[in-house]
Formats: sequence, structure tokens, C-alpha cells
Amino acid sequence: MSSDKTHTIEITKTSTSGLAEIDFNNIPLGQTFTDHMFICEYADGKWNNPRIEPLAMIPTHPAAMALHYGQAIFEGMKATVGKNNIPLLFRPEENAKRFNFSAARLGMPAVPTDLFVEAVKQLVAVEHQWIPPQDGSALYLRPFMYADEPFIGMRAATSYKFIVICSPAGPFFTKKIRLYAETDYIRAAAGGTGEAKAAGNYAAAILPTEKAKAKGFDQVLWLDANEHKYIQEVGTMNIFFKIDGKFITPETDGSILKGITRDSAITLLRDKGFEVTERPITIDEIMLASSEGKLEEAFGTGTAVAIAMIEAIGYQEEIITLPTTNPVSIDVKSTIDAIKTQATEDKFGWMVPVDLTVESA
Repeated sequence: MSSDKTHTIEITKTSTSGLAEIDFNNIPLGQTFTDHMFICEYADGKWNNPRIEPLAMIPTHPAAMALHYGQAIFEGMKATVGKNNIPLLFRPEENAKRFNFSAARLGMPAVPTDLFVEAVKQLVAVEHQWIPPQDGSALYLRPFMYADEPFIGMRAATSYKFIVICSPAGPFFTKKIRLYAETDYIRAAAGGTGEAKAAGNYAAAILPTEKAKAKGFDQVLWLDANEHKYIQEVGTMNIFFKIDGKFITPETDGSILKGITRDSAITLLRDKGFEVTERPITIDEIMLASSEGKLEEAFGTGTAVAIAMIEAIGYQEEIITLPTTNPVSIDVKSTIDAIKTQATEDKFGWMVPVDLTVESA
């Protein structure tokens, strides 16, 4: 058992671990999970019975409201290893804040920030041996919440589950990616759920993404819902462009996710002396900058990938190719990776160490 200021988390460990079967040099993406999970339930207006227990199936009623009305949200986080083999979390309180923003947008209850952070810390402490040691690898953490009340009717549910699971992950997008600017389908519109990490947002993106892949691209470059010209996001990432030595990223106008890696990249770029502007930017502006030789580089930012360099963008019948050198985005990626492993100074105070004494509780 372990406790923080207001929450006591029971820990029950498995008697059989799957760790010995894992090859950290060959980790299938999103298919390998650690031995334990955190779970607690919301009922009668409060969160109850927070605990860490062996990973197992979750009994769910066929009428669970998440299955019918989509009350489901999630976050993405990573745990890395720093000096003295101490596990580290990257800005976990920001994930807690965004999780609760998403919950509010979908009419779901907030998870107390201290409970969210403590749950993640203690689960990582229990599972710290699952953190891959290879460069660019990490233990991916997936906190999520869904409505489990059995009820067929359109209203907010009265009961929910909050769960955190873990999956060791190798580097994402080790090659540059090709984007297709989508003009038929949309990701989000003003007043919608684009700024929340709602499960339904990602479900709606699957078909357009598969169509983009069939055309030889890796991800969709999403455009606005009204005019199909203002750039929003790329795949599941925020996006940055370097034009004439200055960086531009779409402003978070309610349709764009407020990425934690996005915010970190802005901070790092400005710290390195670059001008960064957050404003509306059109696909035509990008195509023109490319034709004039002013588009110097572009990259996506997100938890899973950190920084993904962009190789080409397809729009209507035209494909533009970006320069083969991406010096700034490579530097930003290297800096973020180094901060996450304490290989360089964390002057922004982003990394939060995990107390391993929990693991022996």
C-alpha cells in the first residue's frame, strides 16, 4: 500500500511476470503490455478504490454508455530512465490538466490532478524494469477514462472507470514522413471536440488516413472545416513550418489539440533564438513558400514521436518536396530526448522523478 496527500493506492503484484519474454530490440508497436495496470471507479460523485493490480480483462456490460454514446478520453505519456536508473516522467501535470479538459468537454468527471500524477508515478515504479534502455525508446503510458454505466439513453453517465496501462515502445517514425492535405474529410470544427483527446476524434480519422496511405502518403494534413485551406494538425500531431528562418505553427483555436510536446518545442525554439509565431496558416501559403524556395523545413510534434521530420506534402494534384536537411528540428528532437534521459540540463523543470520505494511496497 502507498499513499499521497489524499489518496491511498493499494498495490497487488502479479506472481508471474512476462518481462523475461520481451526483446527490447524488437518491440511490436502497441502490442506488448506490462504486468500491471492502475484502475479506479467513479460512482456516487467520487473516485473510489484506486489500486494497482495485475493486467486483466475488464468486465463491461453490453449497454456500457461509452460503447453507444462515445464518452471516452485518453492521454499519451512516456517514462524514460535518467541518471542512476531513476525513472522520469515528462511534464505529467500538464497531461493531468489536459485529461481533465477533455473530460469537461465530454461531460465526464475530473480526476484530481494529484491522483492522476500519483497513479502514473506508482505504476511506473512498479513497472520500471519494463522501460526499454535503447536510445529513443520509452515506456508508453496510456491513461484513459470511459463511461461504464449500463444505460441506453442520451445523457451523461453516472459511473466511469479511470485506468492506466503501459506498453514498452521503440522509436516512432524513424524515417521522414509524407503528408496528404485532405480536402474532403475534416478532423475538427469550431465548437467540436478537436481540442479534446476524445476517442471519437481518432475513429473519424481512420478512413481518411487509410485513403492517404493508399495514395503513397503516411499521414493526413488536416485542413479547416469551412474553407479547407487553413492547416490544423498532421495525423495525431501538431505541425511546425520554418519559412525564411522563422517558425510558424497553427494557433490553438479550439479545433487544435494543445500539445504538450508542441508547447515544449515552442519553448526550446525560442530558447535557441528562433522567432516562433502562432497564427492561422494556409496550405496555399506553404505551397507558395515552397515554390519560392523559402520553405526550409517542417516537422510534427507529439508524445509518441516527439519530433517527426516531414519529407513531402501532397495537395490536390501537386506534391512539394522539402529540403533533405532538417538541422533545427533534428536539434530540437535531440534536445528533448537528452532532457528526458538527463543527458543535458533540464533548465525548464520538465522532468519528474519516480520514487522507486513504492515498488517494494
